[in-house]
Amino acid sequence: MTFELITHYFPDLSIEQKNQFNQLEELYSIWNAQINVISRKDIESLYLKHILHSLGIARIISFLPGEKVLDVGTGGGFPGIPLAILFPETQFHLVDSIGKKIKVVKEVSSAIGLKNLVATHARAEQIDDKFHFIVSRAVTQLKDFYPWIKGKFESQSHNSLSNGVLYLKGGDLEQEIADSGLKKVTIYPLSKYFEEEFFDTKLVVYCPAQ
Repeated sequence: MTFELITHYFPDLSIEQKNQFNQLEELYSIWNAQINVISRKDIESLYLKHILHSLGIARIISFLPGEKVLDVGTGGGFPGIPLAILFPETQFHLVDSIGKKIKVVKEVSSAIGLKNLVATHARAEQIDDKFHFIVSRAVTQLKDFYPWIKGKFESQSHNSLSNGVLYLKGGDLEQEIADSGLKKVTIYPLSKYFEEEFFDTKLVVYCPAQ
């Protein structure tokens, strides 16, 4: 799976965006050899399992210029870095409690020239700011995740979806959603948008700010 996988699903990328996506494979290969942020076997599937998976959120919503998005537990920069490439006029703040992972995020984003991304070594609870959307990729159960970010939403919504959480998860979430106590949860199967078998069990969970 190569960079062409991204242009297949997102054909309207600018030359700069294409160049940025194209550079990610080499950059992550170099950094992953030093700081293991992606499993060794997954680095060959970077564009499928990490980059395109991250961009599944962009099939649910298009972030607007000036909106602020927080990526909680970003790891090596997913979903934040691919989304920041795709939405260059949206501001992204990536946080992770593991410093070496944030180092990779900073190095990769700097190398590809991202101007709309900041990365912080911190826990989500320590971020003193408000955001239109909060994204994440399966860092923990929803019942544990939501308390970390409760109260961190801007009051005014401008997008097609009201301000809230967009969470990349997999599998059967019925019990997890029930346990969370969250209301108005919407599930979007990524198999509806991407044809690869990998996405058969992958979902975006949307929950408006509560």
